[in-house]
Amino acid sequence: MTKPERATLSVEWIGGSAKAGGKTKTYPVQHNPKELSLEKSVQLAEINIPGLDAPLQQFIRGQAEKLTIELFFDTTENGMGDDAVSVTEKTDEIYQLVKVESTSHAPPVVTFAWNKHFSGDTLDAGGSCNQLRNSFKGVVESVKQNFTLFSPKGVPLRATINLVLREYRTLKEQMDQLHLSSPDRTHSHVLAAGEDLSKLAGTYYESPADWRHIADDPDNGIEDPRRLQTGSVLTVPAITPRLP
Repeated sequence: MTKPERATLSVEWIGGSAKAGGKTKTYPVQHNPKELSLEKSVQLAEINIPGLDAPLQQFIRGQAEKLTIELFFDTTENGMGDDAVSVTEKTDEIYQLVKVESTSHAPPVVTFAWNKHFSGDTLDAGGSCNQLRNSFKGVVESVKQNFTLFSPKGVPLRATINLVLREYRTLKEQMDQLHLSSPDRTHSHVLAAGEDLSKLAGTYYESPADWRHIADDPDNGIEDPRRLQTGSVLTVPAITPRLP
């Protein structure tokens, strides 16, 4: 029988917390969660134009993704008598993740990982984006503890924790992942086999007919657009986007 893989919470302690034993600490969860809940949304604005059947939808920005998990902890294997061990020895490791660090002035960054086939591990499959992942990185938004069993002396022995993580990515990470492109920005492109100027214009301008902007750029030194050398670095100059 295959041994179940344990989910983990890896914590980046900016201040090198003594309790964490260094700047990074990995906490295996005692029992794998029964379910995960992921929530992602975008902010839209409605553009009202007289005479239309419905307002136009204008994308403003993405909202932070949220991961919600419920974790179960139990220390009854040590008995319920005088030798009972408080479950808080395990739950406090999770509860501290919402506390502010003295060095960073903010809670630590946390990564939840389980199996490599985590939600998002195939986002690259269609070539539409570059946000492939096999874990969830965020900061703890909330922790809710619920103690459900106590020893005769009042020692808490069993608990559930509802943990909510809010997505965390730096500006550089987001820009590198999104690969945002716009016709009003200048780009450099390494010519691949089979590519021509029409294809480049279609990629960067969304208009293959605008290939002459690339051909006429003095940095490219193109004498014959039909004879391009694979591996050449071409400048794709900025142009004013065409109105729809």
